[in-house]
Amino acid sequence: MTQQWVTVLGSTGSIGQSTLDVISRHPQRYAVYALTANRQVQTLYAQCLEHQPKIAVMVNEQAAAELAELLAKAECPTQVLSGALALVEVSEAPSVDQVMAAIVGAAGLLPTLAAAQAGKRVLLANKEALVMSGKLFMDAVKQHGAQLLPIDSEHNAIFQSLPSDYEHQGFDKSGARKILLTASGGPFRGYSLQQLRDITPAQAVKHPNWSMGQKISVDSATLMNKGLELIEACWLFDVTPDQVEVVVHPESVIHSMVQYNDGSVMAQMGNPDMRTPIAYGMAWPERIDSGVASLDFFALKQLNFEAPDHQVFPALNLAAQAFTQGGTAPAVLNAANEIAVEAFLQEQIRFDVIPSLIQRTLQAHNVQDADSIDVILQADQWARRYCKDLMD
Repeated sequence: MTQQWVTVLGSTGSIGQSTLDVISRHPQRYAVYALTANRQVQTLYAQCLEHQPKIAVMVNEQAAAELAELLAKAECPTQVLSGALALVEVSEAPSVDQVMAAIVGAAGLLPTLAAAQAGKRVLLANKEALVMSGKLFMDAVKQHGAQLLPIDSEHNAIFQSLPSDYEHQGFDKSGARKILLTASGGPFRGYSLQQLRDITPAQAVKHPNWSMGQKISVDSATLMNKGLELIEACWLFDVTPDQVEVVVHPESVIHSMVQYNDGSVMAQMGNPDMRTPIAYGMAWPERIDSGVASLDFFALKQLNFEAPDHQVFPALNLAAQAFTQGGTAPAVLNAANEIAVEAFLQEQIRFDVIPSLIQRTLQAHNVQDADSIDVILQADQWARRYCKDLMD
């Protein structure tokens, strides 16, 4: 078996750490080419000592200097690079076979797009790449012969639940009728609008089922994470928002489903552990050990399903509207959300203000065709400035 080289973008986050766990279980199959982080020096240092990557990238220059000093003292041969351009470099390097795109937010767009343009197997855990530049990204995948494997548990489940040749037939011709996109409902499922006014950051980052970073945890609490996933699903599977139905499933055992014309529903189930979709994406079409225990059906008491409350959690409708508007609207949605979530985490705004800031930013935006990365990034920067100004 030929060993494959893997670049892990965002290796210090939860997805990155889970990816390295899967890699460590299959040393004959995978080796680490590059690990990247923003400024978590100690975590990346420990990962370099354990996995011996050829290159380590720290976006922050001071952090890169600290890491280089530590690795030199440890006599670790890993080369240290710094800056955003270095992320692109390790994503498109000729010897790299797979790129795990796990950088949270808009910062992951350029290196993920570079991996697609270099024809890599792109393991997409960064949903913003598709949210911001859906058509550009999907065109790059097709034009350069890249393989795109969704790693979000929901999209990975949809991928597993569709026929193996659905890409050649198209969604409708494959007999599929609708995607059922599951959502845990987050920590505030069942809350009223009044109750959301008093939510603290500490409460919002405590997800009931998944271990995630702060930003994604808040997105899950507002259901914006599901809104971004709706947009991602539309691009991945070539469907429209009315072909995607969000189903709140608090247990997070069924990760998503596909409804077919004959009345059948195909579902992918498993314990809520990201190593399952990561292993599936890395080894596809094979299946390898992920380290995740099999689902114990006798331990399951019951599985519950309910419709989302669109009045209390308007993020789903905002995301659907942005996708329907098209062009630069999804990039603006994403940028405004990032600014609003950060403001909430810094206790500058209330939790229930997050969606209203996003809506006001979208309403003020003059949508343009997202026909170049420059146009998309300009819209992103405009939205960040506008959303910040709304809070002043």
